[in-house]
This record gives sequence, C-alpha cells and structure tokens, in this order.
Amino acid sequence: MKNEPIKSLTVILPKNSGRDDHGHISVRHQGGREKRFYRVIDWKRDKEGIPAHVVSVEYDPNRSSDIALLQYADGEKRYILAPLGITVGQKIMAGPTADIKPGNTLSLGDMPVGTPVHNVELKPGRGGQIVRSAGTVAVVLAREGNLVQLKLPSGEIRLFDASCKATVGQIGNVDLRNRVIGKAGRSRHMGIRPTVRGVAQNPRTHPHGGGEGRSGIGMSSPKSPWGKRTLGTKTRKKKKYSNRFIVSRRK
Repeated sequence: MKNEPIKSLTVILPKNSGRDDHGHISVRHQGGREKRFYRVIDWKRDKEGIPAHVVSVEYDPNRSSDIALLQYADGEKRYILAPLGITVGQKIMAGPTADIKPGNTLSLGDMPVGTPVHNVELKPGRGGQIVRSAGTVAVVLAREGNLVQLKLPSGEIRLFDASCKATVGQIGNVDLRNRVIGKAGRSRHMGIRPTVRGVAQNPRTHPHGGGEGRSGIGMSSPKSPWGKRTLGTKTRKKKKYSNRFIVSRRK
C-alpha cells in the first residue's frame, strides 16, 4: 500500500467539531481530530470505454473501505472504492462493453441476475450513493422491463432504474468489524469525544441523573438528555420518491 495520496486528488477536510452555522453544538461527542485530507473519489465512473490499470491500493482515513488509484490509458488518475480481491496492475473499465468482474462499472440493466454489486446510483447520472462501506454488497435479483430489483445489505429489496450504474463486486476491508481501537487516544485522533452515561450525571444535565449510589434511570421509559422518550418512537420521515420503489422492507 502507498502511504502518500496523490496531491491533485486531495483537499483539506475542514473541521466543524459538531457545530452548526451559529457555532452551537448540534452533534455531541465530536471534535479534536487529527488534520485530515479528503481523497476525491470518482463516484460517477463516467470515463466509459477507456481502460485503466490499478496503480495502488491505499488506506483512506475518511471511510471504512480502502481505495484504489486508477491510471487511465489517456494518463488521467482517479480514485475508486477498492473491491474485494482487487490487485495492483489489474485492468479495469467502465461502460456497456466491460466484463462482469470486480471493479468494472456497468448499468444495472446490463448485469445478469445474481451479480454482486456496490456503489449503486439512486438516480441515473448522479453517481454512486449507496452500498459504499467496507464489506457491503448488494445482489441483482430480477429485471422487470426498465426496472431492476436489488437486495440491499440491510435485507431490503428495492427497485432501481435499469440505467443506474453500479460497480461489480463486494467492497473490500471485510475484517473492519474485527478492528480493535486499542486505546482512548485513538478515538480522540478520529474526532470522537467521550460519551458519559445519563445515570452518571446529575439531575440538572440529564433526566436519568441523581439518586444515591448506583441507581437506575428512575422512570418507566428511558429519555434523551432533553426529556424525549427514546424507545418506540418512530423517526423515519415519509419519503414519497423513495417509498414507492421499496418492494420488501428490511427485516
């Protein structure tokens, strides 16, 4: 693996430490991370018909998966998500003439049933938006006219436009779930600040606080720090566009 990313494909990732536009904390337990460079990823894979080879497979601090550096036949370099089994020197291509092998990108309508895919577009031309984290994979289940059924990592079965692009294969770095952080300092380098249990706080800062010694939450239902019930409350917003394409909900 290379250590240094390509300079032209990186930008400094600004810190917001969980603050909103007014400087108020909108997301707790964030801040103090190491300076980080964002690697510009080619989500659209729009260089169709131009072959490329893998120059290196690199670590990316901004995501759970590794990334692969491609060099195209015309000399341009781009980063993509590294699928499982990709090797340095491997030939990769995008477009309707590409083979069904890991790293190649095609339209969902051009893929046979049973193909494992990742980096899937929700709308044609928008670029891959889902199935992008380490070890994830979706499977092409069926084709119905201009629609394709995919089984997503959550178990949900969803319809996609056949012209939406996806990349063949499962995303690598499957062993991420076995990672051991090892020490508190590493969490701080990653920008994760400590989380204090509600029962360990005092009653002015959390509804669970107070009591003598190690006491329970002292109420029938757990509450958030702002007094909202945290069990059984539905949080999903109704999305008209999204809902009508869901064939089967996740289990």
